[in-house]
Amino acid sequence: IKQSGADILRLWVVTTDYWEDQRLGKNVLQTNIDAYRKLRNTIRWMLGTLAHDNGEDVPLDKMPELERLMLHRLAELDEVVRAGYDAFEFKRITRTLLDFMVVELSAFYFDIRKDALYCEAPSSVKRKASVQVVRHLFDCLVKWLAPMLPFTMEEAWLDRHPDAVSVHLDQFPPIPADWKNEALAEKWRKVRQVRRVVTGALEIARAQKVIGSSLEAVPVVTLDDAALETAISDVDMAEMAITSDLVIAHGNAPSGAFTLDDVKGVAVVVEKAEDRGLLKCARSWRYTADVGQDKEFPDVSARDAAVLHELKALGRI
Repeated sequence: IKQSGADILRLWVVTTDYWEDQRLGKNVLQTNIDAYRKLRNTIRWMLGTLAHDNGEDVPLDKMPELERLMLHRLAELDEVVRAGYDAFEFKRITRTLLDFMVVELSAFYFDIRKDALYCEAPSSVKRKASVQVVRHLFDCLVKWLAPMLPFTMEEAWLDRHPDAVSVHLDQFPPIPADWKNEALAEKWRKVRQVRRVVTGALEIARAQKVIGSSLEAVPVVTLDDAALETAISDVDMAEMAITSDLVIAHGNAPSGAFTLDDVKGVAVVVEKAEDRGLLKCARSWRYTADVGQDKEFPDVSARDAAVLHELKALGRI
């Protein structure tokens, strides 16, 4: 406890099958220390993002699909958490929430939305909706974890709400029924299948030093699956893959294209954005065809130039 804190020991307790004999030592605790560090860093990132939250809400039907997907996941998790506490299944709750924070937030949602949060205009619906969803994520996760990690969650809650008495005096957040959307979740299961093949190809290209950042890439995705193609038809897959562009092709996959055995009908070849004549935006680092069109901000894309003009009008630059 002196070395790592009481919440590390609590995390070990709630991640064990407490009805069986358990081992406890430095190696066992180190696993929990690593998990705790990831959890704490995720919460810190949300706190940083929420420093820009003005409380403005975007109606559910005006939100981008990605935000609605995250709200759907919160609705699903709410059921797991409440059932877990009722049955004293603390391990199930903790593992589910840790996996969600690492796999679905840090490595997926937050990674995708960093561009919108950092580079979109203050008036952007996408940015507003993203901040709103981060607010819901923070409120739910901190309150759900508070009974098991009381010190850490109290610290996070009071940082966000300095006038509050304690997170432990609040109830779990009520989840609106219309957050649940099974059809959307099924669609995005397919979207994420395609994304997984693209990110796998990007990792290979990065390892082979074809690209550095994923923004230097333009994946060419050959599709031979009607269901997957329908799912991604209205999704900005370049945004989902965090690349500067993404091209959908049909027909036979090129020789040497990257594939995954468990995702049939998707093959990816990674091309360099520079080889397609795209120029790097100095603000977002994305490669686009419209860099240099704005005389006042000649080194950024048209999107970023418009944002800079808005910020200038607001007196922020």
